[in-house]
Amino acid sequence: MMLHPSGIDRARQALERGDRLPGGTLPAAIAESWQRCRDLGLDPRSIPNGEVTAFAEVTRKREKVAALRRLALAEMKLLHSQIAGSNFIVALGDAEGMVLDTISDQHFADSTAGRSVIPGSIWSEARYGTNALGLAAAGKEAVAVYGREHYFACHGHLSCMAAPILDSNRRILGLLDASCSNEARQQHTHALVRMAAAQIENGLIFQERAECFILAFHPRAEYLDTLSAGLVAVSRDGEVISLNRPGTSLLAGLPAAPSSHFDHLFEASFGATISGLLNGGVTAIRDRAGSGVFMVCRQIAPGGRVSPARPSGVAPAAHVDQPPDFVCEDRSLKRTVAEIGRAAALRMPIHITGETGTGKELMARHVHTVSGRKGEFVAVNCGAVPEQLFIAEIFGHERGAYTNARSEGSPGLARLADRGTLFLDEVADIPLPAQTALLRFLDSMEVRAVGGQHTHRVDVQIVSATNRDLAEMVAERSFRADLLYRLNAFTLHLPPLGARSDFALIVRHLMRKLAPDAAITDAAITALSLRKWPGNIRELQAALQRALVRGVDFVDEGSFDDCSPPDETDSCEACRGNLLDENRCREIRRTYREASENISETARRLGLSRTTVYKHLDL
Repeated sequence: MMLHPSGIDRARQALERGDRLPGGTLPAAIAESWQRCRDLGLDPRSIPNGEVTAFAEVTRKREKVAALRRLALAEMKLLHSQIAGSNFIVALGDAEGMVLDTISDQHFADSTAGRSVIPGSIWSEARYGTNALGLAAAGKEAVAVYGREHYFACHGHLSCMAAPILDSNRRILGLLDASCSNEARQQHTHALVRMAAAQIENGLIFQERAECFILAFHPRAEYLDTLSAGLVAVSRDGEVISLNRPGTSLLAGLPAAPSSHFDHLFEASFGATISGLLNGGVTAIRDRAGSGVFMVCRQIAPGGRVSPARPSGVAPAAHVDQPPDFVCEDRSLKRTVAEIGRAAALRMPIHITGETGTGKELMARHVHTVSGRKGEFVAVNCGAVPEQLFIAEIFGHERGAYTNARSEGSPGLARLADRGTLFLDEVADIPLPAQTALLRFLDSMEVRAVGGQHTHRVDVQIVSATNRDLAEMVAERSFRADLLYRLNAFTLHLPPLGARSDFALIVRHLMRKLAPDAAITDAAITALSLRKWPGNIRELQAALQRALVRGVDFVDEGSFDDCSPPDETDSCEACRGNLLDENRCREIRRTYREASENISETARRLGLSRTTVYKHLDL
């Protein structure tokens, strides 16, 4: 049986013979690029000129786009974690296609292709023929070039996806690219590259327009927290300063460009709209073309004032300047904590990361305090709730909704936290089926109990915490990427105790709480600072308590001579060998002894299920 060549086979044969390209065998953008490369006299069978720009010039280019580069490198790290293990490289290029930075799998970096995609290489059509970076730079649109669609035959084993990063005037600021050494059509990766580029564009608006109001708008309220929402940066006088790509599309046909005025785009006046946004959260307005959109304020311009009169049911005024009631003088941490109040005022979900014992729940309670909310602080340890009961625990259940359901039903923790804060601790342990339900709740803020027919709208500040790497879990597909993006709108990392520059202040603060009349010497603090603290602040507090038992008047370096580290064998066999698991196991076993070997009391004190406690005990 005769095998007919595929479209790409026929196109390649025609290209390499110098014949006319057969119509309909290639995407239009690829066919046009091939023709441009032919016009430049490039031989598709040759090896392209791989000349690399001097590093001094690369450094100059990097400095020129320093703000863009900072945002891009963070997105590149996340993007690489999402596609890690797929033999990929992620690259940032400038507007002309010069590669500035790369993050790659080691296998790809060691390959011939990896040695070509390096800082200083310029991936223009004139040098490398048809390629994603060159096409994205020329067309200002996201593009993918798969396998033998590349002009040069030697690139036939590559698949590349690139997206431009644009400013409000559609000028190219940079290019984001992901390439892999296979011909599989990486549609998922193409979408991730586009999303990362959009995230960088939005981040630049926030970073470069700190003096402006930044407003998000979309025809559907549940899309206001997504990348499809329009973002417009507006001066305090109402002048449009920046507009992202979705915003330009949503306002098509209107004078949606920098230097226009808010009043030329929307029917409601700028002053009335800002007043409503600052006092009432989401506002419904119409643009000048008559289309209805929902709008919310994502950044308040310096000096922007919030009216003291606030109707019921709207966002409370956050206590932005209220200091925490714990030590927070570490330079990097202090700067982030100062922004919590503004994040809470904008209803941003707040995600806290850090090792066990670093004070994540204390920080969550501080978020609740500065938010100014009058409702309850409701905490749930996601790892302590059995998987089959998670949805019912959070969203409630009707009487008799399932076997062993409470006879009187339950409103659920989300409704108990209405007008307050819902703290999702150990959020990495949320079972995958429940992640979908939680994602839907975060989008709509509507709750329907298991077995119920009616929905209830709630107003909740979401705070989540984990000691695990959620980006890594996303890459492993054990945590939903879209849920991570909802939870980490504002991320706060608590450094381990050993890395804190305010260690001495923490020690003195704990001493004041434990024994206000007892002194602690500088030498004692120095001795403590030299120890390792795998259990962080929680472990430090226990060490101070043991020292105080030995002498109630003062604590010096001698107070810790016989404070030996925890018994390494005091953990179950399954946890040994993993430092975090060992510490958690020892805490469970210690609490079990302190609770007179009562499993139910141990579970209550630690906020764990009895099953979890039981499996860590040698019973």
